[in-house]
Amino acid sequence: MTPRLRRALGLGLVLSCAAAPAAGCDDAAAPAPYVWRLPTGFPEPSVPADNPMSDAKVELGRRLFYDARLSGNQTQACASCHEQDNAFAEPLTTSVGATGQRHFRNAMSLTNVAYNTRQTWSNPIVVSLEQQALLPMFGETPVELGLAGLDDELAARLTAVPLYRELFSEAFPEVGGAITVDTITKAIGAFERTLISGTSPYDRFWYGKDTTALSPSAIRGLELFMSERLECFHCHGGFNFTAATTHVGTVFDETAFFNNGLYDVDGEGGYPAGDRGLYDVTGDPADMGRFKPPTLRNIALTAPYMHDGSVATLDEVIAMYEAGGRVTSEGPNAGDGRDSPLKSEFVRGFTLTAQERTDLLTFLESLSDEAFTVDPRFSDPWVEDETAQ
Repeated sequence: MTPRLRRALGLGLVLSCAAAPAAGCDDAAAPAPYVWRLPTGFPEPSVPADNPMSDAKVELGRRLFYDARLSGNQTQACASCHEQDNAFAEPLTTSVGATGQRHFRNAMSLTNVAYNTRQTWSNPIVVSLEQQALLPMFGETPVELGLAGLDDELAARLTAVPLYRELFSEAFPEVGGAITVDTITKAIGAFERTLISGTSPYDRFWYGKDTTALSPSAIRGLELFMSERLECFHCHGGFNFTAATTHVGTVFDETAFFNNGLYDVDGEGGYPAGDRGLYDVTGDPADMGRFKPPTLRNIALTAPYMHDGSVATLDEVIAMYEAGGRVTSEGPNAGDGRDSPLKSEFVRGFTLTAQERTDLLTFLESLSDEAFTVDPRFSDPWVEDETAQ
């Protein structure tokens, strides 16, 4: 491992044989195994067999995640739409790409993305983070990072940076430090798997057994959340508060997609043309308006809400589920989602008192992990080391 990388990681010891051939190691040996730093109660994330974790790969991925060289016109990075301050989401309704083209989706938070069974709002095919990285990089409908047709130019840009030549050699000694789309996406995926959040007040209460970590109001809100009366936990259950979770030891694919009554544009459960959820992939009428439930961890930090960012606040989210769906009174998407025949059986509506509504909101706010939003392990490394640019 180079001195620069040891400094970046805060390490003083050689961790890989590739960095110390004099010690009798094979020069092409893999980097040292990655040591997870998991919150109490969290299982080990699953990792693709062809992309094992390493400190060197994670540090390289962090650099790439924050580097605008990964867009066609070098104006945006992954971090442009996934901001640490917002728990790696963004405050825009829908994202705007490097060319100014507006996306039709709200940027999903990368909180605990390592545990996702699927990596987008509604595409059941995109299983890995490595696959997902290709979509913003090379997708054209819409253009996000705008790299379509620029594979060689991207590799040349990164090869011209001495630090990248070092880091790719450290991270991928088995391929001679090759700078390719494959190694780029593997490094980004490795970094994103480290974006684990689990030190919220709720975690201190539930896993840390600190009975003072939650207020009485938040505890009442937790009880409401887990009740059959509200049904929240059916779609947002488990340690990661979603019905789409995987990890080491998972036996069954727990991916689930739901229609939550957000739209009903035709009286038959229809969603706006151009973004009809799972239906756009499968063509199955029963999949109309079905989307993956995102994790609720850090939910108070990731407004606006829903796949299209059309719900501005958590108060509005609660009101929508209380009503059993959303009424859109005018415009091209007008309709009564409460009456959708495709709506999930769990979105039935309920009645809350003013105190209960406050309690539920207080609980959701207790899922915010403020330390996650300032953790230096996840921050922009170019700010720390401007000379390396």
